[in-house]
Amino acid sequence: MPTYLYKAITSHGQIVRSRIDDSSRISCIKRLKRNGLTPVSVVQTVRFNKKTNRNRRNLSSEQSQSNRVKANKQQILSKTKPKTSFIQKLDKALLGSEKITFRDVKIFSQNFYLLKKAQFNNIHALSTVIETTENQKFRLILEDILYGVESGEFMYSTMEYYDNVFPYIYINMIKVGELSGSLENSLKQGVKYLDDTDSLNRKLKRILIPNIIMFIGILVMLFAAVIIGVPILQNIFETIGTKDQLPAITLWFAGVVNRLMQYWYIPVGIIFAIVSAVLIYINTPRGRYNYDYFKYVMPIFGKLIYLLDFSRLMKAVLLNLQNGIRIQDSLEVSKNVIKNTVMLSMIETAINNIFVGQSWIEPFENSNFSSAMTTEMLKVGMQTDLTEMMEKLIEYMDQDIENTMDKIMKVLPEVSYAIVGVVLIFFVIVVLVPCIQVYMGGWLFSAYGY
Repeated sequence: MPTYLYKAITSHGQIVRSRIDDSSRISCIKRLKRNGLTPVSVVQTVRFNKKTNRNRRNLSSEQSQSNRVKANKQQILSKTKPKTSFIQKLDKALLGSEKITFRDVKIFSQNFYLLKKAQFNNIHALSTVIETTENQKFRLILEDILYGVESGEFMYSTMEYYDNVFPYIYINMIKVGELSGSLENSLKQGVKYLDDTDSLNRKLKRILIPNIIMFIGILVMLFAAVIIGVPILQNIFETIGTKDQLPAITLWFAGVVNRLMQYWYIPVGIIFAIVSAVLIYINTPRGRYNYDYFKYVMPIFGKLIYLLDFSRLMKAVLLNLQNGIRIQDSLEVSKNVIKNTVMLSMIETAINNIFVGQSWIEPFENSNFSSAMTTEMLKVGMQTDLTEMMEKLIEYMDQDIENTMDKIMKVLPEVSYAIVGVVLIFFVIVVLVPCIQVYMGGWLFSAYGY
């Protein structure tokens, strides 16, 4: 199904821009209108299939092989080709099946940035990085990027083809750097983005994974004890003839588990229907906008997500301003680093405000997402030196992001411990209390009429 890039106006006068899949342009326009949007432009785009084994954009397998043969021509002529041992073949096969990881992209970015800092041009820097790349699949992608650069293309145009390898934000950072002539600074931001993302992922994993494992373990024990243990205890009570019964909550939960086992397809179908409905809704323009809005207002992570997006935008705008680009053009180019449709609508409104002579800061101020300090710093910058003030703003926001992350790291363990604690208490009430009751033997007196 074709993909269309649309630009539309909401009922509140905000401008949104995103992608949508539909059968035709006319159908896409009708769909936008049904969702309360007034289309401004609808353009069909090319959307590539996210498979790592697809054909490369600039370089075919034969061309790649030919280039490698030419590069090693002197070695082939000077000495005979050695026989390949079984171990070497095995290593080659393992390398060929190796997946492209986040670490590969991170190492590439660090090396490429250092070479650009040493005044290497793009072709020389890419050639040098390719020689030191161990992952064979990633190496072929870098060769494809190199071939595109040698043909006069931008790096980001080939990276967009490999959007399953390079993160969306990272690609657009490279795009902003190439279009503004500040690729080195964009690479520096890209490296920092990858480092921060990796650091945040590691922190979240250290907190969430042990608690998730504990939570799943307790649930498994709970269900296993109810499925196996409760029938055994009931059988003991019936055999002895006691009038005592297991706790009501234990019997209730056992009944729930039995019904779930008997009619398992009903909850599975309900869950599948809910997930499908949510995904279908998110793929609509209004659903996408509401989903992106929820990201900014969600508990715990909402503020951090907005701060990261706004900081990324301000850094991109600063890069463009430092290269002598006007503020409206800086915003137009810099919006490529943002994927959230709510933020994109604010940027589009800001650009329109500039054209009609109004403040471009107003949409961010009216959104209630930005703090009063950030908007006031931008206002002062517009009256004095915007570039200098934005540098201070970025420093302030980096500190704010770090403080927000520290708060999240403190809150997450408490939330996870609370959830695990509730499940553990329920496990004690449902399973351990009946076991203690049986162990104490009070039901024996009832069985013999005492």
